[in-house]
Amino acid sequence: VYLETYGCQMNVNDTEIAWAILQKNGYARAKGPDEADVILLVTCSVREKAEQAIWNRLRHLKALKARRQQARLPLRIGILGCMAERLKEEILHREKLVDIVAGPDAYRDLPRLLAVAESGQQAANVLLSLDETYADILPVQTSAGGTTAFVSIMRGCDNMCSYCIVPFTRGRERSRPIASILQEVRMLSDQGVKEVTLLGQNVNSFRDTSEVQFQSAAAPVLSRGFSTVYKAKAGGLRFAHLLDQVSRIDPEMRIRFTSPHPKDFPDEASVLQLIQERHNICKQLHLPAQSGSTRVLEAMRRGYTREAYLELVRHVRECIPGVSLSSDFIAGFCGETEEDHQQTMSLLREVRYNVGFLFAYSMRQKTRAYHRLQDDVPADVKKRRLEELITVFREEAARANEAMVGQSQLVLVEGPSKRSVSELCGRNDGNIKVIFPDAEIEDAAGCEALVRAQPGDYVLVKVTSASSQTLKGVPLCRTALSRSAARH
Repeated sequence: VYLETYGCQMNVNDTEIAWAILQKNGYARAKGPDEADVILLVTCSVREKAEQAIWNRLRHLKALKARRQQARLPLRIGILGCMAERLKEEILHREKLVDIVAGPDAYRDLPRLLAVAESGQQAANVLLSLDETYADILPVQTSAGGTTAFVSIMRGCDNMCSYCIVPFTRGRERSRPIASILQEVRMLSDQGVKEVTLLGQNVNSFRDTSEVQFQSAAAPVLSRGFSTVYKAKAGGLRFAHLLDQVSRIDPEMRIRFTSPHPKDFPDEASVLQLIQERHNICKQLHLPAQSGSTRVLEAMRRGYTREAYLELVRHVRECIPGVSLSSDFIAGFCGETEEDHQQTMSLLREVRYNVGFLFAYSMRQKTRAYHRLQDDVPADVKKRRLEELITVFREEAARANEAMVGQSQLVLVEGPSKRSVSELCGRNDGNIKVIFPDAEIEDAAGCEALVRAQPGDYVLVKVTSASSQTLKGVPLCRTALSRSAARH
């Protein structure tokens, strides 16, 4: 089997789950598509562009499949994930190329689907589940010896933002039992992984209801100015509890999480407090704003105003000095006026994010926007607005990053830089890429000999220059996460 992954980190994790299930059932991993009996594409449906990439890939595979047919070496092709869920009928009928279609909750069924496909029939399972979390399946790391890993803590989403396809492709929100998450993180720690990102569509509404004694816990209170389309759910162990437990496993392992929703940072701020207190929880938050206009935010059903969002940003910066912020923005949503667009530009300037993910709006079927709103911003206007947002974001990110010049940053080394083998690349606490020369450096543990930094090492780097995307610097010494924290 050969697996190809498209889209978000959730899909990287899904690939590892699918591979763990197949491996258990006797399948071997092919090094490339040419030597595979089965090619599985793990797909994304969030934007039109993501789906277009898959249709293009299928055209390439059609030729490969035809060649294999002639050589009497049949090739089976499968579409997994969000696109399978959204376009099952179209995928099965278009060109009759695809043999297997499996939605995000159907990976346990892959061995059966493959067996059906072996007999020459098309096989599909796109049933969404209310309780599937794959809690008992330990994902097989696809990049052996990697320094970072993603751990899925929940699946699905209940927020029903009007532009978003996720509730329809990934189903309702359900959380994994904490015990199974801790087991996976311990295993990763034993394998030498140095950074774990807790993953979910909406991580900070995490709610583990698997243990009876926590069923009666009160429902959380939302911050001032925030609302939801659903009733707050009582019972269960919350995200702050999970974060606390995960951060205690290995003091040398960095913890990140994504993607939270701004509405789920309540006033008592226990999550923010944990980030501030624990040296191994990264001082970095993803706060997806999507727009800077209250009117557009209402049309998007985001559950907050511009003012409430800015108040949250102020609160976060008070609680976590020096925090690095990232965000998502959509340009040209239904009904967005030039004034709305200017408000998003001014929000970008006011907040000054370190990292940004900006996209032009593409209407998705099934969403509330598809049924209720008009996709009335012309494509060329969306494109211009997106370019303007990117320009402002980059100017502000460059300013934010320039403030770090002259400072020392603790960098987790990931490997050689893409541009030069004589340089190493890694990320600082704020998740910003740092590039520095691969030179001999001292070891802070005090051994006399000079060392060369390896992937998985923490290196203190003095920043000498910055751009909107990266920092560059000179390495000072190899150190440990806990030692570096004690110094600060």
